Amino acid sequence: MRLRERELRLPGLPPELDGLRIAHLSDFHLGVPSRGERATERAIDWVAERKPDLVCITGDLVSRARGTRRLTELLARLDDPFVVLGNHDYALSRDPFSQPVQLVGKLEHGRLLSDESSVLELRGVQVEIAGVDPRSWLSFRRSGFPPSAADFHLLLCHFPRVLEYVEAGRWDLILSGHLHAGQIVLPYGFGSVLLAHPSSRYRSGIYERDGTTMHVSPGLGTTFVPFRYFARPEATELVLRCRE
Repeated sequence: MRLRERELRLPGLPPELDGLRIAHLSDFHLGVPSRGERATERAIDWVAERKPDLVCITGDLVSRARGTRRLTELLARLDDPFVVLGNHDYALSRDPFSQPVQLVGKLEHGRLLSDESSVLELRGVQVEIAGVDPRSWLSFRRSGFPPSAADFHLLLCHFPRVLEYVEAGRWDLILSGHLHAGQIVLPYGFGSVLLAHPSSRYRSGIYERDGTTMHVSPGLGTTFVPFRYFARPEATELVLRCRE
């Protein structure tokens, strides 16, 4: 797996937030036999050791109920992470190994955001952090939040296509997951084919649209089959920088 630090230059970033560190984790899929559990453990330990300014987790935490206990143990190692759920947390998937798990109201560590936002002060700057409930997204493609007077706006949504639906300029940064960087990728010549979501525009990495920057995490776990191929799991620490 990859433990990666990545600089992210954002237009309009308040100077006070230059150098702010955000750990982005996604797609643990705990509760099914997979090397992803070990990758998730390593990622959690790495983030806990580095002590970033924010920890954000963008969904698909568990695939079966037996993973809930392990999730609780792992999240206890982190400093109050912000969390959204994904479709697998509700078994809204074609994966036959996925089962619905009731996490709302049972997340003992961290702040779960379900179509709600929170404003906190970091380095004297007001930062809005909002999270999209996956059921709202799947039903309505909704990511609407009222205007905010905060100085910086961060949106957590499990699904990367949210970038196509948000109001232009409403969010400075979006964090997403979902696609596992393809999970099983077949390289050929100068390209590659994703066996899962082959037509996706947002496999992993950085994307921009109308003044909004999005980071899509490659994630840590697996679905359908318990392995990855040419799609390394990754924990990412984003270091925000002002764009010159």
